[in-house]
Amino acid sequence: MASRGTQARAIPYLFSLPALFLILALLLLPMLISLGLSLTDYTLGAPEVDFVWFENFERIFTRSTYMKMLSATFWYVIIVVPGSVALGLGAALLINSLTVGKGFYRTVFFLPVMATLVAMAMVWEFMLHPTLGIVNEGLEGLCAVPGITAIGFFETGCADGFPHWLGERETALWVLCFIGIWQAVGFNMVLYMAGLTAIPRELYNAASVDGADSAWDRFRLVTWPMLGPTNVFVLTITAIRSFQAFDTVDMLTEGGPSKSTYVIMYAIFEKGVQQNLIGVGTAITVLFMAFVFLLTFLQRYLVERRVHYA
Repeated sequence: MASRGTQARAIPYLFSLPALFLILALLLLPMLISLGLSLTDYTLGAPEVDFVWFENFERIFTRSTYMKMLSATFWYVIIVVPGSVALGLGAALLINSLTVGKGFYRTVFFLPVMATLVAMAMVWEFMLHPTLGIVNEGLEGLCAVPGITAIGFFETGCADGFPHWLGERETALWVLCFIGIWQAVGFNMVLYMAGLTAIPRELYNAASVDGADSAWDRFRLVTWPMLGPTNVFVLTITAIRSFQAFDTVDMLTEGGPSKSTYVIMYAIFEKGVQQNLIGVGTAITVLFMAFVFLLTFLQRYLVERRVHYA
């Protein structure tokens, strides 16, 4: 019969068993299955499954379609993450400095986060329509402003028409990045406002005594260093969400034109669902998970260790 001390030590493990089971069933097991399927040519309904080992991964890194996928994903993440983080911090600082109307502005900036992205994508599609959209209509209206045609963009647009923003390779990805930033700013703003609230006011008083009278000095010497943990969290969450971009791509461009917006999540959907290439789709999924794990590891161990204070 087990001693009372042994039973007491076993109780925490018994309480953790349901959570461990859910982690195993919903996270670890699907990951292992995906890793196994990525080494095969499996398709739904196929009578036989053959191991192709690393042929799917070789295809990803050698074929031009998948190289465009990696390029589009890289540029989307590298633009959306710093843009949404910087604007989210700026919005939080501005709203936090207000004495009246904080609730109103928080709501306004947070609206894109609460809105259904599919519905908002339809609104963006209509706004960016080459002939009926309000964006091109507004730009054409500016053509009547004296001297505006001296600017190269307006000179070309006023003479030949402004671009089809979602239908041209040179502009489609930039538009999706803009929409991604627009949607992420409100969420990052809320996180930064929580971080700003946690900064002790005594630190600002002490900095003022030491001569930090300007807003820039207070931000540089107090606000930015004390936001270190918040920065790590916001960067990690925003980067992961950027890798997961799918809704706007599916609704607005479907990976085109010429694969210029063929991001990794849309490639998983196209290969794994639309084309029933489960092996290739899971190989891209494994690559996606590797990116997320690497990103999380780098930010945790190379950045987070610098942001804790004794």
